[in-house]
Amino acid sequence: MAEIAVIIVNYNAAALTIDAVESVLTREHGGRSVEVHVLDNASPNGDGALLRNAAAQRRWGARVRLHLEAKNHGFAQANNLVLSELLSRSIPPAMVFLLNPDAVLKSEAIDTLAKHLEDHPETAIAGARVENPGECPATSAFRFPSLVSAFSEALAFGPIARLLSRWQVPLAPKHPTAQVDWVAGCAAMLRVDALREIGLFDSDFFLYFEEVELCRRARTAGWQIWHVAEAEVIHIEGTATGIKQNSRHRRPPYWYRSWAHYFRKTHGRFYALATAAAWMLGALLNLGISKLRRRRPAAPERLFADFWAAAGRPLLGLEARSYE
Repeated sequence: MAEIAVIIVNYNAAALTIDAVESVLTREHGGRSVEVHVLDNASPNGDGALLRNAAAQRRWGARVRLHLEAKNHGFAQANNLVLSELLSRSIPPAMVFLLNPDAVLKSEAIDTLAKHLEDHPETAIAGARVENPGECPATSAFRFPSLVSAFSEALAFGPIARLLSRWQVPLAPKHPTAQVDWVAGCAAMLRVDALREIGLFDSDFFLYFEEVELCRRARTAGWQIWHVAEAEVIHIEGTATGIKQNSRHRRPPYWYRSWAHYFRKTHGRFYALATAAAWMLGALLNLGISKLRRRRPAAPERLFADFWAAAGRPLLGLEARSYE
C-alpha cells in the first residue's frame, strides 16, 4: 500500500487538474510510494470524460484513481469521501497530501513535508510555501481570524492596520519554517493518525474556512501546525474557485455561510455576531475614508446585502436568503 495518498478535488478545472496530477507523477518523492486520488465534483463542463481520457492517454494506470461524483459535495465533503475510504483500509497511508487542482509541485514538496512529519511526531498538518506563477511569493501561513482582525481588514486603513498588526491574519509571504495557527489547504500534508483523533473536515463548510477550523481543532487537541518553507508549490490563485485574496469581486453565498459557521462553531453565536458587527463597522468607516481619499472601497461588491442574506440572518436565527 502507498505511504502517501494525494487528493485533488476538481470542479471545472480539468486541464489544470491534469497538470497537477502530472506534477506529482513526475517527482521521485524520496523513493516513497505515492497514490493519487482525483475527485471530480460533478463538474457540469464534462470534466469527468476529460479526466478519463487523460488517464488512458497518459497511462496513469493504478497510480491514479478517479472518483467521478454525480453531485457537487463541496471541498470539505469531497475530501472526506476519499479520506474515509483511505482510513477504512486495513493498512491506510501514513499521510495524505491535499493539492489544489490549480497548483503544481515546484520541488520535491511531498517528500519535504513527509520528512517534516516524520521528524516532528507532534505535527498534525504541515503546509508548503506557495508561489504565484513567476516565482512571486504568496501568503500560505496565517493567524486565526478574530473580531479584531475582521475590523482591521474591513477598515483597511494603514495607521490602524499597523497598530493592530499582531492580529493580522496573513503572515508574511516569505514566512520562514515555523509553527503557525493554520496553513493554506491548497498544499498541505495531513497525518492520518491525527485525523483519526480529531476527525475529518467539517462537511458543513461547502468551501472556505474548512482548513482553518481543522487546524484549530488540531491545535486544541495539542497537535502542532507547521509552515515548511522548503516545500514549494506554484498556485494560480483563484482559478479553481474564482476568488482571490483581497479581491473586490462579489463573493458567493457559501463564502459568507462558511465565515458565519466558522465563528459560530469556534467562538459561539454571541462572538460571531460581535465579529460581524465589527466587520460591518470597519467596512462602513472604510466607505467614508475611501470617499474622502477618492479611492475604491476595500469591501467586496454588495458586501452588506450579501452578508445579511447569507450570514447575518442565520446568525440571528432567521432563514438565509439566496442571492445567486
